[in-house]
Amino acid sequence: MITTDFAPGSPCWLDLGAPDVPAAAAFYGAVLGWEFESMGGSEEAEGGMFRKDGKIVAGLGKLTEEGARPAWMIYYSVTDADATTRAVEQAGGTVRVAPTDLDGWGRMAQFSDPLGGQFAVWQPEASRGVELVDAPGSLSWTELYTSDAAAAKEFYGGVLGWRFSNTELPGGGGTYSLITPAGLAEERMHGGVMEVPKEGLDLAGGRPYWHPVFAVPDCDAALAQVTEHGGRVQMGPEDAEGVGRLAVCLDPAGADFVLLTPAGS
Repeated sequence: MITTDFAPGSPCWLDLGAPDVPAAAAFYGAVLGWEFESMGGSEEAEGGMFRKDGKIVAGLGKLTEEGARPAWMIYYSVTDADATTRAVEQAGGTVRVAPTDLDGWGRMAQFSDPLGGQFAVWQPEASRGVELVDAPGSLSWTELYTSDAAAAKEFYGGVLGWRFSNTELPGGGGTYSLITPAGLAEERMHGGVMEVPKEGLDLAGGRPYWHPVFAVPDCDAALAQVTEHGGRVQMGPEDAEGVGRLAVCLDPAGADFVLLTPAGS
């Protein structure tokens, strides 16, 4: 489970790079019940914050990077962004955005793993991260699709200190590697690594990619809002034993995310 104590190595923030900020705000408002708070006080601003029940759940910004696809960026909490940057480089990753101070809120950096999967880290100062997790309408899991799970586990284990435990997917669907931050019990698992064929990574041009899983009270009802508001369904809805009912979706601009109604909820 994800919590807001944000132990080192755990997800603490996420933001969406979108070509059309007002359109993205309207879509996620309809699907997840989020309210958008513009940084500039107008719908035409370059970005802002999403809130659920008054609590910050994510960020939204204008996609400006040349050639980049609309996508969610997931940030993991670290005690030292500069030391993490050195670890990324030593492990064969790439620095996309060097460690940068953000007005006393924290220090961030963005990277690519050796196969091209993009992720980010956050060294907290005034802000530790989002204010609501593991609740309806908020982040409940993070997931990496990659063509080489063994290489991914070696890289992220070395850089972020993660521990992994494997579970076999039903129906011969392969092995899923569960992620737990260093020093924490397995009940604090916050994500997974799924190996897929390279052709299964077409969404990111053959590179690995992370996506967020959002908890919802009713997966089918949320999915109806996805399609009604211009999004698409990549997979599902389907029931996963012991996990819940889920669907893999794309927003109207093509950013991927998962909707999950947890088992027993």
